[in-house]
Amino acid sequence: MDLHRRDFLKAAGVAALSAGLPSFAFAEDKKKAATSKYKTKRVIVVAFAGGVRSRETIKTPENVPNLLKIATEGVILPHVATRNVGHYGAAMSIFTGQIEEKGIRENERVESPTFFEYVRKQRSLEAKDVWLSTSGGDQQLNYAYGTHADYGVKYGANLIGGDGIFNAEFKGLLERFGRPRTDDAKEREKLDNLRKALDDENLKKKVKGGDTEISNDADTRSRIEKFILEELTGQTTNLTGPGAGDARAIRIAKNILGVFRPQLLGIALSNADVAHGSFNGYVEVIRRNDQELGALWQAVQADPELKGSTSIFVLPEFGRDKDLNQRQGLDHGDTSKDLNEIACICAGPDFKQNQVVNDEVRWTQVCPTVCELLGAASEKSKEKKLDAIFA
Repeated sequence: MDLHRRDFLKAAGVAALSAGLPSFAFAEDKKKAATSKYKTKRVIVVAFAGGVRSRETIKTPENVPNLLKIATEGVILPHVATRNVGHYGAAMSIFTGQIEEKGIRENERVESPTFFEYVRKQRSLEAKDVWLSTSGGDQQLNYAYGTHADYGVKYGANLIGGDGIFNAEFKGLLERFGRPRTDDAKEREKLDNLRKALDDENLKKKVKGGDTEISNDADTRSRIEKFILEELTGQTTNLTGPGAGDARAIRIAKNILGVFRPQLLGIALSNADVAHGSFNGYVEVIRRNDQELGALWQAVQADPELKGSTSIFVLPEFGRDKDLNQRQGLDHGDTSKDLNEIACICAGPDFKQNQVVNDEVRWTQVCPTVCELLGAASEKSKEKKLDAIFA
């Protein structure tokens, strides 16, 4: 079946994305009741990764006006200790609550369970309740779950990346709807990229360690297929310029909130690493991400179900060097405070309001805090929750 693009869209039963949350949101499923004592029912965790110094965020307010506005509904933690164990390892440490030392090119899953797995297993949640949106890159696929024998893939997060969905079970998606004709070479390339991402053999080459199946029932698979088609043909795929991958990941996450109403949503960014060669490009990425995160939080506040029951955490994996390099960029190889101390913004109904909390904490404490809010325990992590942020 060789469909024209308009017929393809009609057959798929989708429409173009609106500026806010998707208009095709499905009826709310009955969620399993949390055992948590908190008002928070949903949590968003943004790994503002790529290496982001506090000097360009909370210490330069004009760069992040939206994040600072979010902070008025919660707290800023300006003294969060971290370690440069590589972008992959340090970002993974946010998700596992343990220090994960990984080389710059390593692509092996860690053994430690992620907060996705803790919450899904202990709360008996389905895959549709737990999502991860990434800005792309093979390593970021591994944030969805670890290899621990007590947890693993069957408790992992549904994953959608910058170039498409990576769950192997959606391999036949485009074949069932046929191959559309497109008038644009870039659009054809995006469709081809999605097909590659959906291909089992290609996936096995990208993701090492463990199975790649995330379980979803037939109804959820159908809903996700429509969602993917919408993302393929909507405004999200047309984002270009510096930080486009991060912007895409944030917008996709916003749309996931509107459609699937997950209880736990992770967003993994990475484009700030352009700083190695361009300080100005790095600042531009920070500002663009601030705009997108502001739009995400506005969408949460405009939704009666999400407002007052959603908490958010935003933090880098580590910072950057104190001084510029010879290319007028910023590396991350010194031992300065700019590298090893980051800022975290936390907002939500259970936190202190509009405060700066100067306690010295660690970036690995986010995982147990997320679990605590959602009625689970990060039993393999030795870290404690961020007590200082709670009201």
